[in-house]
Amino acid sequence: MDEIQIESTSTEIKEQPETSKKNGSAWAIFIAVLFIGLIIAGIVILSNQPQEVTSKVRDIFIILLAVEMFIIGVALIVLIIQLASLSNLLQNEVKPILDSTTETVNDLKGTVKFLSDNVTEPVIKLYQSMAGINRLLQMFKIKK
Repeated sequence: MDEIQIESTSTEIKEQPETSKKNGSAWAIFIAVLFIGLIIAGIVILSNQPQEVTSKVRDIFIILLAVEMFIIGVALIVLIIQLASLSNLLQNEVKPILDSTTETVNDLKGTVKFLSDNVTEPVIKLYQSMAGINRLLQMFKIKK
């Protein structure tokens, strides 16, 4: 009975994130459609305004685009710095770890080969000989 309650509880917990994801994506779509609608409404309103108003709005948008390009440029510089840092990390920290791991694996291969040659094969040969002797004794009915 406890197992049934645990399973139903875990099912309820799993359903909650899916619902929140659906709600989040629905809100994102709603906001995107609203934003596009506002842009279209702004264009229609500006098309009916005098040239002075339109030129002021155009100038404001040009300034906003310049600020946006500046922000994108800074973000690209930060991205390049992060890529350089990642490259440095891979060369100076991850590569030695991989080299050490490769060396360890090669040592293990040698150890396994040594154990196979010097321990496992003689034991197998001994059991093989003993099985042969046992079968020979069974054939002569000395041992059952």
